[in-house]
Amino acid sequence: MSAPTVYDVAERSGVSIATVSRVYRTPDSVRAQTRERVLAAARELGYVPSGNARGLASRTTGVLGLCFPDYADPDAESAAALTDDGDDDNAVMLYSDQIIRGMERAARRHGYALLIAASLDGGPESLVAKVAGRVDGFAVLARTVPTEDLDVISRRLPVVMLAGPREIDHLDHVEVANRDGERELARHLIDDHGLRRLVFVGGEADSPDAEARFEGFRQACREAGLPVPDQPELRVAMMTQAEGARAAEALLDRADGAGTARPEAMLFANDQMAVGALQALERRGVRVPEDIAVTGFDGIPLSRLVRPALTTVRQPIRRLGEEAAELLVKRLGDRDRDPVSVELPVALARRESCGCG
Repeated sequence: MSAPTVYDVAERSGVSIATVSRVYRTPDSVRAQTRERVLAAARELGYVPSGNARGLASRTTGVLGLCFPDYADPDAESAAALTDDGDDDNAVMLYSDQIIRGMERAARRHGYALLIAASLDGGPESLVAKVAGRVDGFAVLARTVPTEDLDVISRRLPVVMLAGPREIDHLDHVEVANRDGERELARHLIDDHGLRRLVFVGGEADSPDAEARFEGFRQACREAGLPVPDQPELRVAMMTQAEGARAAEALLDRADGAGTARPEAMLFANDQMAVGALQALERRGVRVPEDIAVTGFDGIPLSRLVRPALTTVRQPIRRLGEEAAELLVKRLGDRDRDPVSVELPVALARRESCGCG
């Protein structure tokens, strides 16, 4: 059976070929109802947009793709400037930067270039359209692109899922031990420092890594005989330094307003939030770790440069990108190989923000 074309999608959805093209090139120019009808028809047919009318199957590009939302944190640079090593070029390298660097390094080893689609402008369908016709295969961060769209694309191109749960069984997948890492971190605070009033600040419920870390926190509380929360103490929409600062302020205000004891430890779902919390607590005259311990997760370079240095869980972020590229290259060499799911280990970094170091 020949691959579906733009003509098939136009016929199935009852629109012109030009409208189908605009859905993928400038989605905001098409009414939402029409756009959804076109995308639904494309999913049903298994249509993949291509920048080349010859189709994906008949050509190679020598390029691997990475679909990644833009996680830039404007507060990171100013935070680095406050450290003794503020001129360190690596100080503001965040999670996304390190994944990109790792994937680019591995791609280059195998003779590939890397194309990055790092913006969700126009929606996830537009993100896929920008990448799919220009690469031989791509890696995508979990929950960046709807599962049904990934399923369609994966019929034509190798796709590797980065982080989060393995949502599509026939795709290669690489993640880190989020749950185990957060469990070990919480148990360290409980067993080694004797802390009991712990709160967890997470991301949105559809953030798979943050949710896995929260599950590790819950497991540690359960094992220690502490109350097990159903939800994080607070959730934030964007896990940035500014949101971490606001969360720390809110937790202090909540305890003070209710006349209850403040938390003994604030565990944040990533380092960026934890760094923001350190700054907010300092402004409020709260000593870390003497009054409240603070921890993060990721092990970004900034975590060791702030004062006090941040206790965190180091994940091999660059290796995550490297492994994604390696899986893509292997899949390109053997499309029939069994799909694999790789879990990379993490390591606890005990530093001053919890009372170690």
